[in-house]
Amino acid sequence: MELHKHDLDLVLVPGGLLIMFFYHLFLLYRYLHQPHTTQMGFENHDKRAWVKSIMQSEKKDVGTCLGVISSNISAATFLSSVSLTLSSLIGAWIRNSTSNFFQSDLIYGDTRTTTISIKYISLLVCFLLAFTCFVQSARHFVHANYLISTPGSDNSLSRSIEIAIIRGSHFWSVGLRALYFAIDLLLWFFGPIPMFIGSIAMVLLLHYLDSNSEPLNQHQYLKRVEKIVEERVTEVSLAIRGHHVE
Repeated sequence: MELHKHDLDLVLVPGGLLIMFFYHLFLLYRYLHQPHTTQMGFENHDKRAWVKSIMQSEKKDVGTCLGVISSNISAATFLSSVSLTLSSLIGAWIRNSTSNFFQSDLIYGDTRTTTISIKYISLLVCFLLAFTCFVQSARHFVHANYLISTPGSDNSLSRSIEIAIIRGSHFWSVGLRALYFAIDLLLWFFGPIPMFIGSIAMVLLLHYLDSNSEPLNQHQYLKRVEKIVEERVTEVSLAIRGHHVE
């Protein structure tokens, strides 16, 4: 059976998307079962340590803590604005486009109007998903701001702050992944071959960026906890010895 250039989209485009999809499934498996081997797990470990350290300190600098969270809010807000702007531009382009560039013979692949519409819609979905995730990320970081500025340092409050920050980081990561898929789909406009090659190159790059071989950082609060535990064990041992002597 003769293979036409229009058929390349049916083979290479799903193949490129499956490569991206299975890589992220593999990354999710590693994050859930071996988080220290991923960069996201390594960073979340530091964030949990940061939350515990600021909540266990006797005189915590609330202004510095709020400044750290505010920088994350600003970054999430900026990327959500960019994603929404690009979504609006794509919507306007679909409605008013009269350009035939992506239907020219320079594009080796399916250049029919239906396929081009699918390309636009797929790219639009990725940007809208990124916008939603970045908005949710900013929402959780704002909630963490409120919790950090709340008087008191009990365990339940510390746990709530940790959950808010980690969830904000998760939404941030998913938003970035949606942008990575959008870049991959953007290459599809220039043909299925660039899209497939771009998928392989992006997976190799993401694997390098997402992998972590460094040991987890041993933070000061962990050392304090170990010291407290050792002191308590010593006190209990002395008390037991004194009881036996009596």
